[in-house]
Amino acid sequence: MRRPIASVLVMAAGLALAGCGGSADGANSDVDLSVRSAYIPQPVTDAMAAGYLVVVNKSDSSDDLVSATSDIAEDVTIHETSGQTMKRADRLEVPANGQLVLKTGGTHLMFEKLKRKLKEGETVSVELRFTKTDPIKVEMPVKSATYQPTSSMSSSSSMSSASSASAAISSSVSHH
Repeated sequence: MRRPIASVLVMAAGLALAGCGGSADGANSDVDLSVRSAYIPQPVTDAMAAGYLVVVNKSDSSDDLVSATSDIAEDVTIHETSGQTMKRADRLEVPANGQLVLKTGGTHLMFEKLKRKLKEGETVSVELRFTKTDPIKVEMPVKSATYQPTSSMSSSSSMSSASSASAAISSSVSHH
């Protein structure tokens, strides 16, 4: 059976579009994100904790981290720290062929109104949401309050995790 060339072209175009990825909610599979080096230092208070991680983008398109959720906290917000000032960020860019580093003394996740005290050795589930990419579930181990990650996350940070977490919590309490 021979088909007219126009119908073959329409079918080919439809198949090509179907293979392009994306979804009805606007997610874009052309952006290739992964998460590594995620952790939460054991918090010094029962009310809040900070979380750190690296989002790696292996694609030619940038994306933005816009929110996070976890069943361990009533609210998870994205914060930027500059000097001793911490402020909430609406979004953080994950650059094309680059990475977004959330680290002590800089950008971080803030887990507020914890539902229970976090203990070293347990793992917290977090869902990260982006503007283009489908949400990513991350398992964040709770480390000691003085935990120092390997050089990729701590190279520009001179504050210890414990003192930075304390500064972040003090700052957070004063700005909320």
